[in-house]
Amino acid sequence: MTQRPRLSVIGTGYLGATHAVCMVELGFEVIGVDVDHAKIDSLRAGRIPFFEPGLPELLAKHMNSGALRFTTDYAEAAEFADVHFICVGTPQKQGQYAADLTYVESAFRTLAPHLKRRTLVVGKSTVPAGTAVQMEQVLTELAPADGVELAWNPEFLREGFAVEDTLRPDRLVFGVHSDWAEQQLRAAFAPVIESGTPVIVTDFATAELVKVAANSFLATKISFINAMAEVCEATGADVTQLADAIGHDARIGRRFLNAGLGFGGGCLPKDIRAFIARAGELGVDQAVSFLRDVDEINLRRRARTLELGLDLLDGSYRGTRVAVLGAAFKPNSDDVRDSPALDVAAAVGRRGADVVVFDPEANETARKHAPELNYVGSLNEALTGADLVMLLTEWQEFRNMDPQAVSSLVRHQNIVDGRNVLVPAQWRDAGWHYRALGRP
Repeated sequence: MTQRPRLSVIGTGYLGATHAVCMVELGFEVIGVDVDHAKIDSLRAGRIPFFEPGLPELLAKHMNSGALRFTTDYAEAAEFADVHFICVGTPQKQGQYAADLTYVESAFRTLAPHLKRRTLVVGKSTVPAGTAVQMEQVLTELAPADGVELAWNPEFLREGFAVEDTLRPDRLVFGVHSDWAEQQLRAAFAPVIESGTPVIVTDFATAELVKVAANSFLATKISFINAMAEVCEATGADVTQLADAIGHDARIGRRFLNAGLGFGGGCLPKDIRAFIARAGELGVDQAVSFLRDVDEINLRRRARTLELGLDLLDGSYRGTRVAVLGAAFKPNSDDVRDSPALDVAAAVGRRGADVVVFDPEANETARKHAPELNYVGSLNEALTGADLVMLLTEWQEFRNMDPQAVSSLVRHQNIVDGRNVLVPAQWRDAGWHYRALGRP
């Protein structure tokens, strides 16, 4: 049996920590690397510094196995590993649409001088097309060994399902320039490939485009149904029933046709904006100009949610108590980056309301981004004395609320269902004034 390559994972944020721990679960020896001492100390202590179901249990399982360790020393990682995965962030540049590649370039430039034998460096970060060629040049210039090669292997993790998506992905994409690089990647993913996961072998540019193209498609589908919600509001139609009806068409499908507050998080918003920026640099901005409308529709839903609340409060938030249910951009996550829920909560607060926020996992991360809001530790605390309830993240706990039971907690029975996950008739029958996006 061919010996499995030893792996390093550069960057131990959401992507990197997940990849490192899951690759050990698949049977590899892994070293995780980060310049952030606090992250490394946390992981060494067996603590995942973010919420992701199933990941803490896997870390605990492998912490004392000898197959997983963490360091801040790039030289140690270079000596140890045969394949290096670059898993650092590519946030949106401040005040611009373009991706900030500072962390990617820094990771390559810091690792390259330590590569003293033939090895493969694999980019997993989501980057604009053309980045891989630039990083390949960095390796050529700075790596002392001959035969150091680059590959690009985009990630497709869904927050809340990242462990499953790493252990059992729906596809693997290998952007390579040689048969040797392909074979190294195949060895690094051997258990996944053996389980039947399809592999697409392609060039650098295509591999770079896959993730942003996929995210752009998903964002477009979400914004499409939210645009239909605007039409439904004007005509008195029901967008949820509309989505059910068109979703039966096999060419369309029902997934990602849930109208509501829209998408957020650390991927879709910044990826489509970076795609727009890069297309402009390449002179093909017209090809993706529709993504500006996608982004605008998505943001417009936040403003409309505020209007629904005003309708229930006779035109003013000032002096009212508003219970906001949810702060994360989606359930099963504590990620509040570009979160529609937190954005709306902050906007309600700026309009003079006493905003009380409860999220099962994201209270603390939300507090760092919007410290002016009040955060409580339970659903009942949030609802007590509320003049308006706004359900903005579709945690199961909120979906399961009994409208009759919670009526006794609030001051006024007003609710905005920002995710279209409640049954309107049940709430109205219990005496609530119910409003939702795209529904009569």
